Amino acid sequence: MSGLRVVPDRRQGRERLYVCLQDGRSIAWYDRAAARVNLLSEDRRQDVLAVLQPFLTGPVSVGPPPVPTPAELARLSLHPDDDLAPNRPGEALLVDLDRDPGPARRLRPDPRRRALVAEQTVGEVLDGPDGLDGAGWHVLHSVPLPGGDRIHHLLIGPAGIFALHTLYARKQRVLVTDPLVALGRREACPVLRRVRSDADRASYALTAEVRPVLVLVDPADVTVAVRPRGVRVLRDEEVGALARLGGVLKPADAEALHAMARDRNTWLRV
Repeated sequence: MSGLRVVPDRRQGRERLYVCLQDGRSIAWYDRAAARVNLLSEDRRQDVLAVLQPFLTGPVSVGPPPVPTPAELARLSLHPDDDLAPNRPGEALLVDLDRDPGPARRLRPDPRRRALVAEQTVGEVLDGPDGLDGAGWHVLHSVPLPGGDRIHHLLIGPAGIFALHTLYARKQRVLVTDPLVALGRREACPVLRRVRSDADRASYALTAEVRPVLVLVDPADVTVAVRPRGVRVLRDEEVGALARLGGVLKPADAEALHAMARDRNTWLRV
């Protein structure tokens, strides 16, 4: 027995199988997308290939890991507590509801739960097999901002950087009259000011243009009476259209911006 075990991991759309020692240390990993087995210890080559054999699909290359890029080095030096990449869609709301679930019986639904549904719905679109992730895009969820605010979803990829704000609108008519957004018969609120503010703060933090996007989740109908200045208004099923916009960022630039954005400290003074 080699004493090795295989641990699957999937982050940011990349599926890897790590080969670990009994103490948990990794000595190799299999990157399915690249069809490559990266060895940290050449001495265990045969043992690694033997334990990975049931998982290999087709021919693979085997060798030491490629030289890390500056963005990868920055990620490796990032403390786990400061890394925002593992955040789930609606991470802040999940934590808040776990700490304070509220009364068991309510006269009206908890607005936090509706907001969570909206963020999770858009998150599934972004992280799913048909979403933006894995097509040269990087997705961060629930990016915290000073003062208790947060960017629901931050996208970084070939078409640029987008700050997405989600709004639960299930089976309601939506009327957009910049900067106001009205849901059904409710009083209109200046939602677009918040959407623009989030994007402006992200632009300041990343020193790059960030475009604001309002995503309406499951609306019955959307009427844009006044076209919002500089803000895209999309339904949740239309988010994938962002991937079809013209190229703005080179892959290396997108990687570097993602490495900066995933660091919690980047957002402390915006």
